[in-house]
Parts: sequence; C-alpha cells; structure tokens
Amino acid sequence: MEIFATDDEVAMLEQSIATPGGTENTPAMLSLAWHLRQRNPQRALDMVQQLERSFVAAGEHDPGVRCMAARCNLVRAEGKWLNGELDSALELTMAARENFSRDSDGIGMADASWLSAMIAGDRGDSAGRDAGLEAAILHAHEADDERRELVSQGAMAAFAIYRDMKAAEARWGKRIEFMPARNPAGDAIVISWTNEFWGSLAYQTSDFERSVSIRIPCYEAALATGQLRRSIMLATNIGACFNSLNDNEAALEWMQKGLDIARPTGWPLSVGMALMQTGETLRLLGRLEPAQDLLDEALVTLTPLAGVRAYAIVLNYLGDLALDRQDFPAALDFFVKLKLRADALNHKDLQSIALRGQAHALLYQGRPDEALRVATAAVSLAQDLGDGLNECTALRVLAEIHARHPSMYANAPGAGSEALRLLLAALEAAEAIDGYAIPGELFSALADEYAKLEQFSLAYKLALRAGEATARRHGRETTNRIIAMQVRHKTEGERVRNEHLTKLAFAEAKRAGELQQTTATLERLGTIGQEITAHLDTPAVFNVLHRHLNGLLQATSLSIFLVEPDGKTLRLAFGLELGERLPETRLAIEDPNAISARCVREKREFCVDVTPDAFDLNLIPGTLSTLSRLFAPLAVGTRVLGVMSVQSMLPFAYGEREKLIFRTLCAYGAIALDNAATYQHLASTLQTLQDTRNVVLEQNRELERVNHSLKEASLTDPLTGLRNRRFLIEHIEDDVAGTLRRFDNRAKAGSGKAENRIFFFMVDLDHFKDVNDRFGHAAGDEVLTQMKARLLEVVRDADYVVRWGGEEFLVVATATTSKAAKAFAARLCDVVSKRPFALPDGTAITKTCSVGFAGYPFFPEDPRRLSWLQTVELADRALYFVKGRGRNGWMGIQCSDSPGESQVLDEHLVDMPGGSNGENMQLVASDNLRRDTSADATIAA
Repeated sequence: MEIFATDDEVAMLEQSIATPGGTENTPAMLSLAWHLRQRNPQRALDMVQQLERSFVAAGEHDPGVRCMAARCNLVRAEGKWLNGELDSALELTMAARENFSRDSDGIGMADASWLSAMIAGDRGDSAGRDAGLEAAILHAHEADDERRELVSQGAMAAFAIYRDMKAAEARWGKRIEFMPARNPAGDAIVISWTNEFWGSLAYQTSDFERSVSIRIPCYEAALATGQLRRSIMLATNIGACFNSLNDNEAALEWMQKGLDIARPTGWPLSVGMALMQTGETLRLLGRLEPAQDLLDEALVTLTPLAGVRAYAIVLNYLGDLALDRQDFPAALDFFVKLKLRADALNHKDLQSIALRGQAHALLYQGRPDEALRVATAAVSLAQDLGDGLNECTALRVLAEIHARHPSMYANAPGAGSEALRLLLAALEAAEAIDGYAIPGELFSALADEYAKLEQFSLAYKLALRAGEATARRHGRETTNRIIAMQVRHKTEGERVRNEHLTKLAFAEAKRAGELQQTTATLERLGTIGQEITAHLDTPAVFNVLHRHLNGLLQATSLSIFLVEPDGKTLRLAFGLELGERLPETRLAIEDPNAISARCVREKREFCVDVTPDAFDLNLIPGTLSTLSRLFAPLAVGTRVLGVMSVQSMLPFAYGEREKLIFRTLCAYGAIALDNAATYQHLASTLQTLQDTRNVVLEQNRELERVNHSLKEASLTDPLTGLRNRRFLIEHIEDDVAGTLRRFDNRAKAGSGKAENRIFFFMVDLDHFKDVNDRFGHAAGDEVLTQMKARLLEVVRDADYVVRWGGEEFLVVATATTSKAAKAFAARLCDVVSKRPFALPDGTAITKTCSVGFAGYPFFPEDPRRLSWLQTVELADRALYFVKGRGRNGWMGIQCSDSPGESQVLDEHLVDMPGGSNGENMQLVASDNLRRDTSADATIAA
C-alpha cells in the first residue's frame, strides 16, 4: 500500500469495489479508505467503521486482520491530527505502531512513524519530529520501499532548512536529488516532498524565481496525490515567493487558492496558515484593516496549535502590522511572544526577526536603552548565523537608536560617530549579500550622518547613490514583476502542454491495453485467486466466485454442485440466474443425461452450445434455456468435490480465453472450498471441545459454590445468622497483626502511644432464662434474633458481631479509642433497654443487658504482654463484675496509667489473666455501677 496515491489510482480502486461492504473486498476497501483520508475524511472514517465490524468475526489473533485494524487506526489518527486533536491522534498512532511492530509490518511502522513526526511538528517538538522521520526512513529502507524512504528524507531535509540552512544544505544537498518539474506521474508523490527541499533552499537564499518554479509543480503533485494539507501549505509558500518578487496581486491569487482548499476542511493549522499568509499579503498591499481581520482570525485559529512554526509567523506578521499602524506597545507584545516561540522551536531566523522587531518597538516607545540592548543581541545572532540581510537590518536599527539619542551615549567611546560606524557596518554587510539591491534609505541615512559631521562632500556623494539605489530598486521591482509574470506564463503553458501529453498518453495506453489484455487477465486471475483462497467460509467463497465470474465472463447463470457425503449424489449448493436463486436440486452422479454428473464421473471439462430450437434434456424446471454452457470439475488432486457451471443466453459465448478463465477460477474455487470444509470441521471439533470444557467449568463452579456455602455455614450461627467463634479465630489474627504493626511503628518513631486499639465487648442479656421459662424457647429464640438486629444497628461496617454462646454476644470493634469504647458500651445498653422486644404471641417485654469490655493491646507500652484471647477473658471478667453489681450497665478493665478515669475499684482486680494479679489495672463503669460500692457486692468467679 503506497503512502499516497494519484487521483487515477484512486479512481481505479473505486471501480474495483463492486460490492462495498462485502468481506471479500476488505483489502481494496482498506486501500481506498487510506487514500481518501485527506481527500474525503468523513467517507474514509465511514469505510473504516464498516471494515472494523467485519474484523470482529475474523478475530484478533489473525496477523493480517491485526495489521488491517492497525491501518484503520492510522486513518482515524490522521483525521484527529488534521483536526488539531493531537493527543488523541498520537494515542491512536502509537496503538497502530504497536500492532504493526507485533506483526513485523515494516510499511505500517514507517507510516506510523511518519504520522507521529507530523504530530510532533504540530506540537512544536522539532526533536520529536526528526526522530519520527528518522524512524520512518529506517523502516521504509528495511521494507525496501524506496518511495517512502525518499518522501521521508525530503520532509526531513525541508524542515531542517528553517533551523540551520547551512547545516541542512551540507547534510542533504548531495543526498536529495532534484527531479525535473515534469517527471512521469508515478513520481508525483516523491516530487511533492523532495523538490520542496530545493524550493525552500532557494527561498532562504532569496532566489525567489527558482523557488516559485520548483514549488508550483510540487503543489500540483501534492494536489494530484490527495495531499490536501501539503497543497495548502505549498500554495501559501508560493504566494510568499510572489510577495518577495513584488507581485502582490499574484501572491494574493495563490493565497486565495490555499484558503479555498483549506476553508472546507476546517483543519485548524491549514486554515490558520492560509489566513495568515493572505493577511500578510494584504498588509504588503497597504490594505491594513482587512489584513488585521485576517491575521486576528489566524491567531485565534492557530492558538490551540501554538507549538507550530505557523503560529510564530503569525505573531511576526501581527508585529509588523502593529509597527505599520504605529501601535508600538502592541508591536512589542507580539515580538516578545515571537521570541518565546522562536526559542521553543529553536528557529534562529525567527529569533533574529523577533529581536529586531522588539528593538524597533522599544525605540519608538522612547526606551532607547532597552532598544539598544535588544538590537545588539539581534546583530550578534545574525552574525553568528551568517544572515547578512538580518544583520544589515539590525545594524540600521542600532544606528537609528544612536542617531535619535546621541546625548545618551556622549561618554561612550567614539561618541558622536557611533551611528555612522553602525551604518557603515550595515553597508558592508549589505554589499556582501549576492544579488542584494542596497536600499536607498541606507545611503540616505549615511548622507545624513556625514552632513551632521559637516563632511558635505561625502554626504552629497551618498545622496546621489541613494537616488541611484532608489531607481535601481524600482527597476528591480519591475524586473521582479516581469519574472513573476514569466513564471506564471511558463507554468500555465507547461500545465496546458502536460494536459495535451496526458490525452495523447491515454490514447496510446488504450491501444496498448488491447495488446496486453491477455497478460493483464492472467495477472488479474492470480490476484483473484489469492482473494478466493483467502476465505474459509463456504458462502463467502461462492459469493466471490460469482462476483468475479460476472466481471470476467458473459454469464446468465452460475451453479455449483457439491458431492454429498454418500458419494452418490450431487446437491446444488449455490445457484443464481439473473440475480435470482435457482430451485433446490439433487442429481444422481450416475445420471446418464446430466452433464454435471458426467463432469464429475469423467473429471473433465464440457462446453456445450445449444441451438435455439433443440430439445433440452438437461433443462432444470423453472430455469431459462441457455445457449452456451460451460462445465468444469472442482477437483483437488484426485478428489472431485463437485462441479461448477456458467451459462449464457448468447450463442457461442465461450471461446478459448473464456475457458482458460473459467478453468482457472474452478481450480481456485476447489482449493478454497476444500480449505473451508476442513476449517469448518476443525471449528466444529473445537466447539465440541469448548462445550465440554464449559460443562466441566460449570460443574467446578457449582462445587465451589457448594464449598463456599458449607464454609459459610461453618462460620455462621444458625439461629441468628451472626458469625460464630470459629469465624473469629480465623479472622482476628489479621486485625491483631495490623494493630501490633501500628504500635511497633509508633514505638520506632518515638511518637508516643497509639490511641486506636481493638476492643472486645462481651454482651449478655439480663435474666434471659426467665424468657425461656415464662414464654418458651421459641420466644427466647425471637428475642435473640431481635438482639442481633439491635447490635448491628450500633456497630460499624468494619466491626463484627459474634454469637459467643447462649445469650452472650461478642462485639469486636477495630481501630477504637478508650473514650469511644465507653460511649459504645453505653449505646449497647441503651439500644437494648429503651425499646421492648416483641414476642411471637404479640407480648412486648423489656430487657436489659450487661456489657464488659477490654482493649487490645491491653498494655500500650508492652503490647505483646497479653494475647487477644486473654484480653477477651478480661472483657468476660468485666461482664461478671457487672452481673455481680446488679446488671443493666457496663464496665471495662483497662491499664491503670490511663489518665482521667473517675473511679478506680482496685480491690476487685485479683487473679487476672496472664498472671498479672491485677497490677496496673483498673475498672471503669457506668454511673449506676459506680454508685453501687457496698461491701457486700460480689463479683462472680
């Protein structure tokens, strides 16, 4: 697939697609979509979407399909790029490049690298653009695609001109071959890029006549090969050349050509460039108001693409326009912005222009010191670049600064003659430029300076030279206009002559085509054969055979009979007559009258010509009586798969050429049908295996579900649905480990105690046995179920509730402080006591609960001293304390160094878990338990 194609090649592609949308046309459709990507982007996108739907059936594991899908991605990416959606464009390009790389598609890699380079260029990333083009050159070379390699080299060379003309000429001057303007049409693609290097070089060296003569054929070549964006850029560049030749009217015509192509596309960079160049041309014509409108519109259009060179150039043009309108603050603003963009692009010519413009604007704003500094920098940069014209211009600005403000530099070395010295240096720089017409204004300025020094003789001579220079300039302008006119006439004459030669070539090609018809037919049959044998679907093979036979032979009907598995019968597998389906038919292979049966039995071709009035034994009921009939076996080796027949209403329709075509297509068709049958058998076998695998997988999933259910049942209390002790044992260790890590980290960091701990709350329904005794066990079960609901109301999502046994519940609260634990215990008591329980018989009873709790780690300074199980035992001991003090309350056991506790009941802290004997422990309790401190209060053992 070529990188670009001529209009004639695209027209041929259009003709080759007989049934758009058919999967058999995929390669041709993809090629057409690729070459419409700039000619008609919307249609290209529609075709890509249609192709992508067909790729789904083929599957992502087919390398050919992957490469075609990647090419579709590249079409989408180019559309995004043209519309200025650079991020999306780059993402699609990189995805395409990855797939091309995966399948070692060198051409695809070259095209993806090319597009990534263009995207980088629009971002102002010169290094990225060069890297992309270098990669494109490398991949094209490895793929042995000389055209792509030359195009990429031409683009890289042309871009290099604007960074460093001398370096670009040294690198590319001997590598890029200049092609004559009227090369064969096949080289138009190469001409549109390689010759642009020479056109840009001619422009930069002020050889505008040569630049125009080179660039006009480049423009025509780009337009003829569907490179709309390229043609827009070339049209505006040609217009700029005519501006330099002082033929602003011709320049305006070319700018309008570019704008006429750009406007309908809506592509931001293309439209912006055309607007920009047209606006500059109007400025040169002195039409400042319309120039301002177009340049303002160009700036707005190009702002989303501020990284491109075109954006910097529009800043330059706006700065020059502001100087023309004597709006010096605006001019300075534009040239400052231009300098920033030129620095980012590393375009030295724009940097020099920006400094010169700033100096002008600063001077006319009455800021001579700043103007002097900037102008000096402009001179230095121009000298480093060897840019005589910009050096001369910058020196004249410096001289004007000294001339306007001589008193400011009275103490400087050489005071009083500095302006003269600078003007003489400007004259020396101007005289060193080949072919440069020194402007009369420079001689006039020198004359003024000599007059100030009272050297009137020299002043007079320079005034005379100023008049001569002005006269020469007018003469040069006239000459340039004549050159521009000659270029236009020459170009137009060559265009007319080329059209004439094209017509002659077309007539000659028509005659030659008749002589080459047989060769072309054979070549076409080879291509068709590749397409036919590429299909693995029997109906698709039938359709592609029908389409190509209709294109190559005169055919009223086509029928394909296949041998049935019994080996004794032929079945009509495909039959069309004038677009209508033929009736279902079966023939015995031993049928002595059926030619199709004879064809299979004898394994040979039959050609039958029938006279109109003859009796037809072989006529199938419901079909037309044809006069020319051609039969050939569908054979693979010694096996005959069936027979194919093509028939015509015309007499003697099939000669030797037609028989050759038909015989060849039958051979390709037999191979394709055999491959399709093998593939379908394999697919059926694979499907059976897949179905079996799916059944086994489903059985395994069912077993997993059953196992999960059994495990859940083993971890769940059957009455309340709460978790049980086994669940706690399986899950608590993770929470414990996390808490200990947190304490260890705080200890290492020296940041004090960790407040958040795990708290265990033992909750027991008071006098629950009375419920069972008075109302029965069913009522007790209902109370326990409602108790579960109340506990879940107050716990957090991260906490969990465990049925500990009987009427006891354990609540595990993670990441909780001591203060929060007391409040939580109070809420547990409230949620039980403040709302009655509803029994099955409708009776409402009020119950209370007792809560005991302890936090883990129990000793913050020694977190591993007690285990979590021992901490649960402490919570259980606290619960018994509550029971012994009258129930309906809460009590917690905690480390005694915790500050702010209201009551310490040390006398009860004996025989604690872990052999602690109660040291460093204290009890905290709800208010009702604190008040009950009578000596006879007992604590259950």
